[in-house]
Amino acid sequence: MSETALPKDDVRPVLDAPVDETPPPAAVQRQGNGLAIVALLIGAVGVAVGGWGVWQVRHLQATTQQQLSRVQALSDEAQSLKLSEQRLSARLEQLPGVDELEERRRLVTQLQGDQQRLNQRLETVLGASRKDWRLAEAEHLLRLASLRLSALQDISSAQALVQGADEILREQNDPGSFAAREQVAKTLVALRSTDQPDRTGLFLRLGALRDQVISLTELAPEYKDRGDSLLGLTADGDGASRWAQWWDQISRYIRIDFNADKNVRPLLAGQSLSQVRLALSLALEQAQWAALNGQAAVYTQALDEARDVLQGNFNPDNPQSKVMLEQVVELSKQPVSVITPDLTGTLSAVQGYLERRNVNAEDSIKPMAKPAANPAQEATP
Repeated sequence: MSETALPKDDVRPVLDAPVDETPPPAAVQRQGNGLAIVALLIGAVGVAVGGWGVWQVRHLQATTQQQLSRVQALSDEAQSLKLSEQRLSARLEQLPGVDELEERRRLVTQLQGDQQRLNQRLETVLGASRKDWRLAEAEHLLRLASLRLSALQDISSAQALVQGADEILREQNDPGSFAAREQVAKTLVALRSTDQPDRTGLFLRLGALRDQVISLTELAPEYKDRGDSLLGLTADGDGASRWAQWWDQISRYIRIDFNADKNVRPLLAGQSLSQVRLALSLALEQAQWAALNGQAAVYTQALDEARDVLQGNFNPDNPQSKVMLEQVVELSKQPVSVITPDLTGTLSAVQGYLERRNVNAEDSIKPMAKPAANPAQEATP
């Protein structure tokens, strides 16, 4: 505290002067106000200190609560870890020892080796089964080819079937199939050198001729009166008018042909013409059936009958019947049957190869005979 220094001369008079102990009223009032302000300040400071203390206490309580929660969580976690450790220890105690693990490892290795050998054997057996199935399919294809040749003389289908059997034999890559493949190759060459008759074309052409049968006319055209009779050549007052009328009536039934050198046959009536058309249509239909089934004798006989019907009942000078007759003669020269190759030798060769292969497969899978046991060893316990 700093105070202003006074001269020594002035101190004494002040000290010597009488002191008035009663302060003035203004000073007392100022002093009271100052005390009140100080008290208020002290109170405010106390309130602030108390509030801060309360806040600190609550903060400490919250912090303490959080720490207690963390401690509880850590305790629970420690308890859980302890339980896990106990379970792990129990499981570790249940694990086998080193010797037992080594024995199990050896057994697993042996099991894997046995499984691998079993898989190889299974693949071998399945592969052999697939080959057997394919070879059986080749035999079946050859049987179908032989049936197509004998029943329908279908060269194209038989060639495709034999080609499929040859491809199956080629897939086997077996030297033992050489003889069978040789026979199949000979059969293929024979089939390729055989011409396939166009039976479908012959059937369609004969069908077109059947459609034209209904439009064939009779041997000679009917006489149609065009008004050119002798009646118009005489006058009404002439004495020959009656003769002309009579001749006009007679000319309806009598026709004079000045071309006597032609082959003239009686005219066909309506019912007879229908019968002739039906006979011609049936002959052509029979030829169609023979063409589809490769029956050469029936085909030739049916076309001969159709030709006889055309020549015996229709005018050969008529353009329509003449064209039909020429087509019938042309179709009769077309072949409908062929000499097909014999597949018996080829089928026998393939069957022989299959039998030899099956015998070899059975010999390879037979187990080896076990040697006889020693009697001395059997007697030893």
